[in-house]
Amino acid sequence: MKLAFSTLGVPGMPVADVVRLAAGQGYQGVELRAHPEEPVHPGLGSAERAAVVEEFDRGGVEILTVAGYVKVAAAGEDEPVLAELAGLVELARDLGARYVRVFPGGGDQDTAESDAIAARRLGAAAPHAADLGVRILLETHDSHRGGADVARVVGTVGHGQIGALWDVMHTWLAGEEPAASHAVLAPHLGYVQVKDVASAEDTTPLALGAGVLPLRECLDTLDQDGWVCWEYEKRWYPEAAGLPELLAAGREHLLRLGSPKQ
Repeated sequence: MKLAFSTLGVPGMPVADVVRLAAGQGYQGVELRAHPEEPVHPGLGSAERAAVVEEFDRGGVEILTVAGYVKVAAAGEDEPVLAELAGLVELARDLGARYVRVFPGGGDQDTAESDAIAARRLGAAAPHAADLGVRILLETHDSHRGGADVARVVGTVGHGQIGALWDVMHTWLAGEEPAASHAVLAPHLGYVQVKDVASAEDTTPLALGAGVLPLRECLDTLDQDGWVCWEYEKRWYPEAAGLPELLAAGREHLLRLGSPKQ
């Protein structure tokens, strides 16, 4: 198992500090939150992008994902969504990232309508992503919380550069068993985001293993050489404990849960 963490857990942290933290705590990769309030975002120029790559290369840490906020199922015109998505794909290419993360964001639209919008936009974006060697992953989230919801859209697109990102909290909130989530997502799966929370009503981030999410059951479904990313939502819960102090124990917990069963 290869481990990463999301910079959502260390909001605003400079790139050099992120790299040192990952390397020092034994994480092979980082999921970069691509937002204007963060050091890395689509507004960076070519020299700034090259400096980010150099920093990660120097530390021996992989940039796994550019985590964007495009809502591919949202109501409205396609062009602004596709333009934003193209910018994220180009940023990922320049940084050497494998993936771009997108959200559904279908809101209260009819399911069939939001599915169709998302599939149309992802299908339109797929050739450009393929040309640049980047895979776009639709996360289990908001209007498409369940694995079956995301698999339905990604399967409709039917393009290898369009895949799925399994956020285990959202499939759990959708009422799916981990084996069922994995069964539908596996043909499309890029990687898995883990986290832990106290309950469905209290989603303040906790140390891994301190909450109720079925992490062992999720990891049991995965290939041993896949990526697992800890998405600790410190940005949305400033009162939560700091992620840097939790990373070492979190790494050990994930490695224990993901070790082959005898």
